[in-house]
Amino acid sequence: MTCRREMVFNVRGRFFPGFLVPLLLCAAGVAFNLHLARGAVVGPEVQCTGQDTSGIVRDIGEGRQETTDNKCLPVRNIPEDELAFREGERLEFSVRYKWGIIDSEVGVASATVAGTRGSEGSPLFHCVAQGRTSRFFDVFFKVRERFESWFRTDNMRPVSALRDTYEGGYEARNKYVWLRPGERIDADVYTTRLGDTSLVLPGTQCTFDLVSLFYFARNLDFDNYRMNVKYPISFAIDDDIYNLYFIILGREAVKIKGVGTFNTIKFAARMVAGEVFNGETDMFIWVTDDKNRVPVYFESPIKVGAVSGRITGFSGLKHPLSSKID
Repeated sequence: MTCRREMVFNVRGRFFPGFLVPLLLCAAGVAFNLHLARGAVVGPEVQCTGQDTSGIVRDIGEGRQETTDNKCLPVRNIPEDELAFREGERLEFSVRYKWGIIDSEVGVASATVAGTRGSEGSPLFHCVAQGRTSRFFDVFFKVRERFESWFRTDNMRPVSALRDTYEGGYEARNKYVWLRPGERIDADVYTTRLGDTSLVLPGTQCTFDLVSLFYFARNLDFDNYRMNVKYPISFAIDDDIYNLYFIILGREAVKIKGVGTFNTIKFAARMVAGEVFNGETDMFIWVTDDKNRVPVYFESPIKVGAVSGRITGFSGLKHPLSSKID
C-alpha cells in the first residue's frame, strides 16, 4: 500500500546516496523556512559575501513559519518569452563528498533540455539529468544515475518520466505516466528492495517527478511568494509520493571556483530524519538572480558526511547572464 508522506530517504544501509537526488531537490528550492537576509557561507568551492547569518540559519525549521491554506502550489501558464530556459540548454556540475579526512570531488552531473512532441502533437520539453562517480571512486561506491522527464512547455506539468539508478549495488528503475484528469500516476517500479511492482500513485496538480520539479521551480514568480509561508509541493520517486515545502531564504553574492562571482537567490531545505538525512541540518542551494535561475552551488549534509556540488559549465542559456559580476 502506498501512502503520501513527508520526505525521508530510506536507503537500506547505503552510506552514500546517489547525488542526483539531493542536487535536483536542492535546485528545485524545496525548503522549510524563510528569512530575507544577506549572509556569509564559506565552503571548499564557494565564497559568499555579506553579514554573518549563522543565527539565521539556526532558526530554520523551528516552527515559527506560517502555512498557506492552499493544498497545492499554484501551477500557472508561462509565456514562452518568460521561460527561464530553452531547448539546447546544458548545465554541468562537479559533485563533492566530505566525511572526516575525506574531502574530494567524487563525480559529475549534467542537465540538458531538448524539445519534442507528445502523442497528440503538443510541444513538450524532454529533459535529462545524469550523474556518475569518477573511475577512482567507482572502486569504493559506483554511482550511475539517469533521470528523464517529458513535460508541457507552457506550465511544466509532467507527462511521463523515467529513472534508471545504480548506487553501489542498489538498483532502481521507474517508469511513470500521468493520467489526466485525476492527476494519478501509472507507475512501473523496480528496486532491489521491492522487486518489480506496478501501481497507481495518487497525485495532485503540483505533483512532479524530480526533473520536472527542478525546471518548474526555476520558473516560479518569486514576487508572488510571502515571507515565512510554507508552500506545499510534492514529487514521486519509486513507489511513493513525498510532500515538501517551498520557501526562499534570501540573496547573496557567491564566488564559484573556476567560474566567477554571481548575485544569487538562496534557498534552504530541511529533510525529515531518516537513514541518510539527520533532520538537524539544512540543505542549501544558490541560483542566479536573473531570468535564467541557474543553480550554481548546492550543499547537502547527510548522516555520514556531506554532499555538495558546483556548476562547472553552462551553454545555451535563454537569457543574458546578468547576475555574473566578474
